[in-house]
Amino acid sequence: MTAPDWMPAASRAALSLRATSFRAAGARHSVYVILLHNPARAPFRGLYVGQTSRDPDWRFDQHKAGYKASGAVRRFGVRLLPDLVAHLNPLQQWESLDLEAALADAFRAAGVPWVEGGH
Repeated sequence: MTAPDWMPAASRAALSLRATSFRAAGARHSVYVILLHNPARAPFRGLYVGQTSRDPDWRFDQHKAGYKASGAVRRFGVRLLPDLVAHLNPLQQWESLDLEAALADAFRAAGVPWVEGGH
């Protein structure tokens, strides 16, 4: 699968954000981004943004299994995109919540046509 044409802009948007609690004492949370693919939708690719106190790989598996799942990820989640957020994780919980929303907003501003999550 080729990368969407908006992916470089999404990457720049993610890399523009910083976490002040990155690797701080007690930093056990992560933000994560999942590539979505729905061939029946236009646009058919997008991103889901979430935050967790668990390992993001494990959380992705939970979504796919339907446990506390985003419907979009359960049905259309393809894979994690850890390179977009590696510079942010781990971080403290309060900041993971803030950055989850900031990432979703940054992706929308960068032209990603379908963004889920980011509550």
